[in-house]
Amino acid sequence: MGLGFCRGGKGRCAEKQGVTMNTPIYDFVEAYRESDAVRLHMPGHKGVPGPLGVEPFDITEIDGADVLSQACGIIAESEANAGALFGCRTLYSTEGSSLCVRAMVFLLKMTALHRGVTPRILAARNVHRSFLDAVALLDIEVDWIMPKAAGEGKPFAYESCEISGDELAVMIDRLRGEGRMPSAVYITSPDYFGNCADIAALAEVCHSHGCFLAVDNAHGAYMRFLAESAHPMNLGADICCDSAHKTLPVLTGGAYLHISRDNHFLTESAGRAMALFATTSPSYLILQSLDLCNAYIEENEALFERTANRVAQLREELAKAGYRMVGTEPWKITLVVGDETEYGDEDEEGAFSDGDMLAEMLGKFGIFAEYHDRRHVVLMFSTQTTEGEFALVGSVLAQIAKERSDEPEEAKDEASEKKGTAGLKQGAAEEQEEAGEQDSGDDQDAAEECDTAENDRIPVPVQVLTPAEAILAESEYVDASQCVGRVLAEPLVHMPPCVPVYMCGEVLGEDAVRFVQGRVRVVKEPVGIFRRK
Repeated sequence: MGLGFCRGGKGRCAEKQGVTMNTPIYDFVEAYRESDAVRLHMPGHKGVPGPLGVEPFDITEIDGADVLSQACGIIAESEANAGALFGCRTLYSTEGSSLCVRAMVFLLKMTALHRGVTPRILAARNVHRSFLDAVALLDIEVDWIMPKAAGEGKPFAYESCEISGDELAVMIDRLRGEGRMPSAVYITSPDYFGNCADIAALAEVCHSHGCFLAVDNAHGAYMRFLAESAHPMNLGADICCDSAHKTLPVLTGGAYLHISRDNHFLTESAGRAMALFATTSPSYLILQSLDLCNAYIEENEALFERTANRVAQLREELAKAGYRMVGTEPWKITLVVGDETEYGDEDEEGAFSDGDMLAEMLGKFGIFAEYHDRRHVVLMFSTQTTEGEFALVGSVLAQIAKERSDEPEEAKDEASEKKGTAGLKQGAAEEQEEAGEQDSGDDQDAAEECDTAENDRIPVPVQVLTPAEAILAESEYVDASQCVGRVLAEPLVHMPPCVPVYMCGEVLGEDAVRFVQGRVRVVKEPVGIFRRK
């Protein structure tokens, strides 16, 4: 049965008069569902309504449904709609930004080879694990921009990596002088805690040095639609990814790969890059939600700035209640919690003393945070957050702060002794002092630092193998107590935020015991036999 459905039936665009942004994928699936077709194709549920209720809308790449990896029909039309909204070339992913990150790394390597330069990436250390997997698979050399020292809200700083345009220029010039000129710079902005980089300044430095700028903008898809766009593609980035599902009304797994229309080679190679790492069975449920999101954005763009204003209002309320916060991302609030001794602020104490405990208390009111650890609670909002929910969050946090401030000091001390740790395993301060900081004086070949004093940076790990060499090496699991001095065979990652603390190919230092839980995979051979990278 040849199916020539394109749009029509009772699809969304037929119902909405005056809407210019059509929804071709959704309309095709809706027409197919209503046709009462005999489904002699995958998936096996055959469209029969089941426990989830979405089975009739779950199809595969049948005639007329287009093919995601070689889009030329309804998917291409929908991607063009998204590209018109974002002002660039846009491709869909049904496998989140992880797929887009791998495609970006592939495109950065291919572009470097196309330009006749050595593929080498200068990357901020707080990359998502998918970046490290990609550079290992593609065997690309990476120089790391190390995070700055622990500061307020960032005791160990591995989740964030601030970098200014001036600092980046110094790094690139230094690498060029050492014969390691990067072909691209890769950063994460916003990061998991809502810290945003000056993309425009970084893009200017990159382009003046002949480098491409790639941005992991997974948390910031909505930033294109604020009153003043803060999206990387509007600020000079050459390529970036967005996790649509993180902040837009899209099913989990929906994401975008954005490419500057100014780069013909990138735009022509993008489909190939995505297909290289993607499944051949993309979810049409996710594709429909991406498709419908285009119409949602066009019809509701005013809500994006309104949400940012409401989050800003809540941030002010929480500041008055005594909470400390980090990050400037418009739709995210990251509460910094912890005793004053943990931050060195002897004359100031936060509204609460433990992030895990605070998140647990919020949960009792039906409020569930995106992320929490001993020192942070991350709250993410969107256009779908109601005024009632904003009000509830504000009142509950204000009440918790008031009750905390009214507690006797003895109760606070007792609570502090019972702190749990969900997320990173934090070692005691005494252990950290005994272990001492790892000497980084001879580690300049492994990672790059700005002209900041060494005590303003976290220790630079020693790299003895490339990520590709480490992942392919014969390895074994060892207990956390036996991991110091061994070479990591796979990234040491905690979920969330899925940012590697140590990269594969690096020697685990004394501070590794703070982060390792259970067992860790290490290379079998002793460190001494490896050549230094």
